[in-house]
Amino acid sequence: MANREYTRCLIIGSGPAGYTAAIYAGRANLQPIEYCGMQMGGQLTQTTTVENFPGYPQGVDGNQMMMELREQAERFGATLRDGEIVKADLSKAPYLLTTDRGDEIEAETVIIATGATAKYLGLDDEKKYNGQGVSACATCDGFFYRKKVVAVVGGGDTACEEAIYLAQLASKVYMIVRKPYLRASDVMKKRVEENEKIEILYETNTLGLYGENGVEGAHLVYRKGEADERKYDLPIDGFFLAIGHKPQSDLFRDFVDVDEQGYIKVDSPTQATKVPGVFAAGDVCDPRYRQAIVAAGTGAKAALDAEKYLNGLGK
Repeated sequence: MANREYTRCLIIGSGPAGYTAAIYAGRANLQPIEYCGMQMGGQLTQTTTVENFPGYPQGVDGNQMMMELREQAERFGATLRDGEIVKADLSKAPYLLTTDRGDEIEAETVIIATGATAKYLGLDDEKKYNGQGVSACATCDGFFYRKKVVAVVGGGDTACEEAIYLAQLASKVYMIVRKPYLRASDVMKKRVEENEKIEILYETNTLGLYGENGVEGAHLVYRKGEADERKYDLPIDGFFLAIGHKPQSDLFRDFVDVDEQGYIKVDSPTQATKVPGVFAAGDVCDPRYRQAIVAAGTGAKAALDAEKYLNGLGK
């Protein structure tokens, strides 16, 4: 038989945003319940070393960092649970949410911190070399490829930005673009084309990756399916995906506003959605930065917003 319980604050999703929200909500004595999702700790648990989060001068293993944030949230009274929220009714408060076990939770406030997942090509080698040469975040992992050769997959503004950033670090940057042109804005096209470290491989698809102890190269095909099709291997040290992200907002789209990509819209400078008492934090509402430190900051803001909202209701 399904259980039903009540909470003043429900946090959906873990990672820097969810855990930080739990820390702040716990310290405010909101006694938050946090459902951590299937990937407890979020995307950083798939990152070997995090070097750009303040407080870790030597870097920190992504899993270790998330465990420390989790322990900190528990220290302040947050109840952390495995499992997912699979159904949401945000039509009236208290809001009703259902877990993957069928249990129901009535929540006065909800903080959505479900994140965004990077889009991949769907190659088995992407999983095989994840954290060993395959990355979906140049800002996170580019430092490891100083004076090395890397490739960026994609032809939009994001791919161009990643390529330009990596060109400051790497000795050579290839852009693997399946179309015969860049989809990016004119200003980004110009910056890429004028950068002597960047070489654009148009009409090119990736078939796979190879390497003994990490990525050593990519299997490519030029003009796939055409009469002049040509397959070849490209030696590289790093393979960066820049073909977009998918915000995990589907569950809430009937109630909150989202942009054309699905990112939840918030009423800046707060983290409030259009639903009173419902807030969003982290990558699910951030199409621009997608950094752990930014996510943590918005998690703190969302918890402070939730506290203020509850105080206004006298609850």
